[in-house]
Amino acid sequence: MRRLGSVALLVLACSGCATVGPVEDIQPGERPSLETDEAGLWMYMDRMETALATSGRVVTDPALNAYVRDIVCRLSPDYCRDIRIYIVRTPHFNATMAPNGFMQVWTGLMLRATNEAQLAYVIGHEIGHFQRRHSIQRWRDARNKTDFAAVFQVAAAAAGAGYAGSLASLAAIASILSFSRDQEREADDVGFTTMANAGYDPEQAPRIWEALLEERDASDKPEQVVFFATHPSTEERIGTLREQAQALIAKGAPRDAGAEKYKRIVGPFRDEWLRDEFRKREYAETEVVMNRLLAEERQNGDVLFMKGEFYRIRDESGDEDRAIEAYKAALLGDGAPPETHRSLGLVFWDAGRNDEARASFAEYLRAAPDASDRKMVEAYVKELETPQ
Repeated sequence: MRRLGSVALLVLACSGCATVGPVEDIQPGERPSLETDEAGLWMYMDRMETALATSGRVVTDPALNAYVRDIVCRLSPDYCRDIRIYIVRTPHFNATMAPNGFMQVWTGLMLRATNEAQLAYVIGHEIGHFQRRHSIQRWRDARNKTDFAAVFQVAAAAAGAGYAGSLASLAAIASILSFSRDQEREADDVGFTTMANAGYDPEQAPRIWEALLEERDASDKPEQVVFFATHPSTEERIGTLREQAQALIAKGAPRDAGAEKYKRIVGPFRDEWLRDEFRKREYAETEVVMNRLLAEERQNGDVLFMKGEFYRIRDESGDEDRAIEAYKAALLGDGAPPETHRSLGLVFWDAGRNDEARASFAEYLRAAPDASDRKMVEAYVKELETPQ
């Protein structure tokens, strides 16, 4: 862990520098005065931002980053220049906002959102934390109530946990430096109002939480669904957002969900992010994610292929047949990748259905003549043709 500079450490440690209580919203372009504890917190977060930027976990694709930045600027043009966005490759649902203006958007969130409006709502929520300066309020409260050394160690990890920490460390950080439930409710209100004012479909705000609630309920370890650790009851949140959405819809609110654009921009990364999900080995949650994607895109051959991959990798009782069914459906759908034939061949081979395996491998070689694994698949075919 990097050490703070002496000035920042002294400022952070100064328990008498400020009292706990409401603070004014941060103004566009504002930075705290150097003699304040808030400046010390910003200085540390500046260092953590540098560590994040060089961590190797940031998705650097220009088009994807420009897309998320456009959402931020559409939501909050006044704060657009103050917010730096980092798309972090980690398979859990979350987004975070540091007090100095750096935002993390996790790929697990982007995988689970099915349209731009859902992502915009969560981003708007994080902008709410920044605008209302919740971090410094929470920092002061924690510092005054807890042994400073313990608070400092947790604060030091807070900004970096999203790309370097385990779920255990995330839970520890949340227990000390999490926003209060009232602050979460306030950020919810800012996020909802911001996304609705930007013309997004307000009904999408509760839908992202309904999906996450289903995932949590399916999980063997619901406490590990990260976003739930410190937020208000999801049932409470869903009920509030539904009421707010229906009130706006009744008044003729715009209903832009941005689904097609979202699929076009995020789609090229989905297979990669789904494989990250598979590596979590939290299959009950992942199956919910897969089913939700298919509910949105029933004829998408690529999504059906990935569902076949899910069953092939999970390999529980009955998954062999489920995988075969998914691969066959993918080949009847739109846009199934050539690898569908290869994976279907592997499942047939494991099932002892050698003729079907050989035919699938041959079809893969025809569909992908320049495949990097061509020699390996040719070896499979040769082995299947050799009398046992």
